[in-house]
Parts: sequence; structure tokens; C-alpha cells
Amino acid sequence: MSQVLPRGGTVLLACIAGTAIANNYAIQPALTAVAADLDVPASVIGLVPTAALVGCMFGFAFLLPLTDHFAPGRLVTAQLGALAAALVLAASATGPVPLLAAYLLIGASAGVAAQAGNIAGRHAPPGRRGRGVATVAAGMSAGILLSRLAGGALADIVGWRRMLLVFAAIALLGAIAALTLLPGRRPRPDRGYRTALASLPPLLRHHPQLRRAVVTGGLWYFAFNLIWVALALTLARPPHSLDPTAIGLYSLAGLLGFAALPITGRLTDRYTPRTVITACMLTAAAGTALLATGLDSPPATALGLALFDAGCFAAQAANQSRVIALDPHRSGSLSSVYLVLYFTVGALGTALAAPLLDTVGWPDTALTAIAALLLAAALGRTPSAS
Repeated sequence: MSQVLPRGGTVLLACIAGTAIANNYAIQPALTAVAADLDVPASVIGLVPTAALVGCMFGFAFLLPLTDHFAPGRLVTAQLGALAAALVLAASATGPVPLLAAYLLIGASAGVAAQAGNIAGRHAPPGRRGRGVATVAAGMSAGILLSRLAGGALADIVGWRRMLLVFAAIALLGAIAALTLLPGRRPRPDRGYRTALASLPPLLRHHPQLRRAVVTGGLWYFAFNLIWVALALTLARPPHSLDPTAIGLYSLAGLLGFAALPITGRLTDRYTPRTVITACMLTAAAGTALLATGLDSPPATALGLALFDAGCFAAQAANQSRVIALDPHRSGSLSSVYLVLYFTVGALGTALAAPLLDTVGWPDTALTAIAALLLAAALGRTPSAS
């Protein structure tokens, strides 16, 4: 029997998940400042979020299964220590190559956020597994939503390098807390680490609905990253010329998506994930259409982002519930496959954001995101996706 988390353990895991995953996004409002500091084009620095996502995919693929083999206290502590070291490397980068390499490590270490959810479910008290996983998911969502605001504000106050050092200190505090509070007993896996990794690819072949979930989820995550990275770059340029704090404030619009998460669970149980996902994609597309009309009106921009984020966050919750329902006994492996491919497609969005923005401008970049969202809505309507 798994060792039960101590009092406050689930909340700690939620905080760790949120502060860890935030490192994939906190740098985005300051990308223009980073480019100026390193004297490189914005299109090059636009690859930083891509590097973070690529690293995160590596973490999901190769580090997430480690929760079956190592004690949570030691595993989470080690990854948070590695995250802190990677952030220090990024803060001391003197060129784009070291910075990108550091963000590969940051992304891989930030994958501890997914491990936190797995640990919360495995070590939850009897009858409280769902609540534990949901608490960590809420922490992750809060980290994603508030990361740009915190990163932008800190970059304005102390500079982007010291901002990264602040996040490194937070990671170290989390590591100390994890070593102190999380279970120290090593689990007894039913298969070896290599066997567990080898069993992941066949899941995609054996579950057609998993493939459909990957495609639909990947499409809206592509749109999510495309919009947010392109938005940060657009708002930093003339005629807007906003500072990182002002850009980060727009992330508060995503609180609507965070507030929608509890409602999404009830709607998914009542109307099926397929129906919820379709409605969410249409909501996100409507918000993106509002953004495509221009960014001159802050209230209109905030409303567009609120609808966009609410649709994407709620759809993700419904899609993950669909993945878990395929085989609850192998939900960890199924989620690993889903998240790796989900982030792969999302990384394309971050990689294309800067060059697409430079080539076609903001309105057409937003229209590209709308096309991806509408395609996801169309795929979500098919009966095989339910």
C-alpha cells in the first residue's frame, strides 16, 4: 500500500507544480528585452519558449515514469534542484545558444509538475484521489496563468536575469519542502524502467481515441502558444511599445479559464467530453477572432484573451478526462503519451510565432490560430472522438 501524503502534502505538490511549470512561460513578456540585451533578432529569442517545451516533452517521456521507481521526496527534490541550477545557467547566459540550452534543461526539470499530479493521485488518502489530482491541476493552471505577470513584473523591477534567479530560489525552497514533507518510501513497480518506456509507443497504436485526443489537443495547444508568444512580441513593438509588466498583466484575463475548470468537470460528466470540447473550441475561436481585429483596445484584447484561455483550459480538462477513461489502470502511461505529443505540437506553435508574425503580421497570425481551433472543433464533433 502506498504511503499516504502528510497533511498539507497535496497543497505543497500543487505549489510545486505551479511554480515549476511557470518557468516555461515567465520569460515571454521579457523576450524583447532579452533580445536587446544579447543583441540578437527577436526571431531567435522567440525560440526560447520552444526550447522550454521541447525540454518539457523530454521530461514527460523519460522522467514521468520515474515516479514508479523512486521515492517522491527524493525524486521531486532532485528535479527541483536541477531546475534551480538550470535557471542559474540561463541567468548567466551570454548568447542565444547557452540560453537555449539552459531552457532545454529548464523545460525538462519543470516536467516535475506532471510528476506532482501523479504523486498526488498515488499517495492520496482512500476516496480522495480525484480531489488530489484536481488540486495539483489547479496549481499548474494558476502557475501558467500568473507566470507571465510575475515574470514581466520582476523583469521590469530587477531585470530578466535577476528574475530568473528569483525563480531559482523558489525552486530551491520547494526542494527543501519536498525533502521534508513528501513520502520517503520507494514504490515497488510491477515492471522495470526500460520495460515501462518500451510499453508507451504501442498505446498510441492500440487506442484510436488516444490518437484523436492527441490531434485535437495538439491543435488548440498549437494555437495557445502561437497566440501568446506572438502577442507578447506584438505588444512590445511599436505602436504599442508596452513594457514587460503591462504585457504580463494581460495574463490575468486567463483567470476566466481557471475559474471554468470546476464547471468543466461537471459538464463533462453530464454532456460527454466530445460536446464540451466542441463548445470550448468555438469559444476560443470567438475570442481569437476578437483579437484578430486589432490590439488597440485593452478591454477588447482582455475579453478576447479571456474567451481564448477559457476555451483552451476547459477543453484540456475535458480531453484529459477522456484519456484517463480509456484505461484508468494505465492512466499514467496514457497521460505520458498524450502529454509528450501534445507538447510536441504546441512547440510548433511557439517556434512559428515569431517568423509567422514577421511574415504576415498579427491579424493573419491570429487567423492561423482560428483555423487550428476550428479544425479541433470539427474533429471533436466526430463520434469516434467521444
